[in-house]
Amino acid sequence: MSLNEHSMQALSWRKLYLSRAKLKATSRTSALLSGFAMVAMVEVQLEPTHTYPPGLLIAFSACTTVLVAVHLFALMISTCILPNLEAVSNVHNLNSVNESPHERMHRHIELAWAFSTVIGTLLFLTEVMLLCWVKFLPLKKEINTTISSGEAAAIASTCIMVPFGLVFIVFAVHFYRTLVSHKTDRQIRELDQVIQLQKQLNHGAENDELKAAGHFP
Repeated sequence: MSLNEHSMQALSWRKLYLSRAKLKATSRTSALLSGFAMVAMVEVQLEPTHTYPPGLLIAFSACTTVLVAVHLFALMISTCILPNLEAVSNVHNLNSVNESPHERMHRHIELAWAFSTVIGTLLFLTEVMLLCWVKFLPLKKEINTTISSGEAAAIASTCIMVPFGLVFIVFAVHFYRTLVSHKTDRQIRELDQVIQLQKQLNHGAENDELKAAGHFP
């Protein structure tokens, strides 16, 4: 095996292990968060004597449904692709990486990763905030107070969750930009190595031709 082929094999194995790690993390995260969302919707107890704002109930129901759907979609992708990657990664043969579908299914793996870690986590933060409103809003207002203790608790959770959600979005964007920059730099270095290797091969071929023509002893 030449140096160039060995580098390509190593790169393919690295992509395989990275894809497998992403799918494993996606599977665990999606199962955990979707299960929590379902339990939260089932276990929440609505007060029949309290008149909830219709928008709050619609937002809570829609957020829970979308959250579960997004995580189940990511879980379905990881469940379908992960066994194929596991089967290939357990074979101790360098050429077996070509049998793995991680290159062809790269977009699906990245989609599941984004759904689970970015969109799903952001929806989970929204779910916690809405759950606080649904849970604490029915508490009655005490005498000589402008708002009830339940409203105060819900407002407090909102004031905490909104800045944290903004920080989460900023971190996600920064992490994505850093990761893209790292991949770009790595690909540039690999391209330079391939160019240098190609120059060496061309130089060696020219020397062989000159020797064959009798220009060198």
